[in-house]
Amino acid sequence: MNVWRRLLLAVICGVAVASIYAAQPVLEQMGRDLGVPAELAGWIVATSQFGYLAGLLLLVPLGDVVDRRRLIAVHLAFATAGLALTAVASAAWPAFVGLATAGLFAVVVQTTVAYAAAASPLAERGRNIGVVTSGVVVGILGARVVTGALAELWGWRSVYAVLAVLSLALAALVLVALPSEERAHPPAAYRQVVASLAGLFTERVVLTRGLIAFFLFASFGTLWSGLSLPLADAPWELSESQIGLFGIAGLAGALGAARAGRWADAGRAVPVTGFALALLIASWAAIAQLPWSLWLLVVGIVVLDFAVQAVHVSNQHLLTATHPDRVSSVIGGYMVFYSLGSALGAAASSAIFTSYGWAGSSLLGAGFAVCGLVVWAAGRRVARGAVHVPTDNSEKEVAGEVQEEAHGATSL
Repeated sequence: MNVWRRLLLAVICGVAVASIYAAQPVLEQMGRDLGVPAELAGWIVATSQFGYLAGLLLLVPLGDVVDRRRLIAVHLAFATAGLALTAVASAAWPAFVGLATAGLFAVVVQTTVAYAAAASPLAERGRNIGVVTSGVVVGILGARVVTGALAELWGWRSVYAVLAVLSLALAALVLVALPSEERAHPPAAYRQVVASLAGLFTERVVLTRGLIAFFLFASFGTLWSGLSLPLADAPWELSESQIGLFGIAGLAGALGAARAGRWADAGRAVPVTGFALALLIASWAAIAQLPWSLWLLVVGIVVLDFAVQAVHVSNQHLLTATHPDRVSSVIGGYMVFYSLGSALGAAASSAIFTSYGWAGSSLLGAGFAVCGLVVWAAGRRVARGAVHVPTDNSEKEVAGEVQEEAHGATSL
């Protein structure tokens, strides 16, 4: 896969995931304009998230049934419709329909990652997944900066209008620039693929990596969903646009972890996961200093996002290598853990901050990271008896590590 195709896939991921998180910086404006009471404004974001979760279970498995290139284009086209409806909505109910539709088809992210994994040789898969998934992090964190700027200039509707135009343009570009897939295995029936999702959750490698992702993104959500509260409060009292700039620090850390894909290709995904989870724990020591030092906060943010992206890439590399004939399904199942972990972090962060301040939030984030490291260590001990494949050939090293990680990957 050449650099331009990797870049296109990364942009698709960034735009799609931005459509889910775009409402966060403009929540108050949207609620006021659409007549949504303040106590119900949270449903503006939740609607997209619920749509996304439904898409993970119902739409992502389609990638194992039909040509993923065409599926990406179709998903982007339907997402365009949802974003456009949101942009022109004059009342709450059409906006909620638009947000739910955009969230449902934002799972084009997982179909795109699955396309990148399936189109890559095993020895290059981690590198390509790393580049493509960097678009996800850019979309999550970059949306905070760009959305605030657009809303300040032209209002919140301009955010969804721009995302709709970008999605439609990308849908057309996909059909022109990306080749159709050549599958090594005949596609399964959609009903069989969806029904088999439950079986994936009983496999040790999927469950282990899924639980790591659950705690990983609970820690991530604790930071990014709760960060604005102490920064807007004394002693800093920063504006929304100033708070949004901290997303740049997160981008720096996440993009720095693109190297994790190369480490995974070299057969080091399992030890890299453990090292990155240890870094995640350490990052909270710096983040906890927010009441006294913004510079230490920035350092902590960079380290945290580096660690999160490194683990996320390693997880997906191992799972797609373990299930080459079910790439879409295994990524969709894995991302269910991601969604639930993110939701837990977001919900718990505000409650803990209200009761115990930023020190409590920091302990919560570090606690989630510790749980992830414990899951990794427990899975490592179980797999210790697996056969190691010592070789200098990178593809065989990856295969050997997948065998080690998946050893005993039968029903629990």
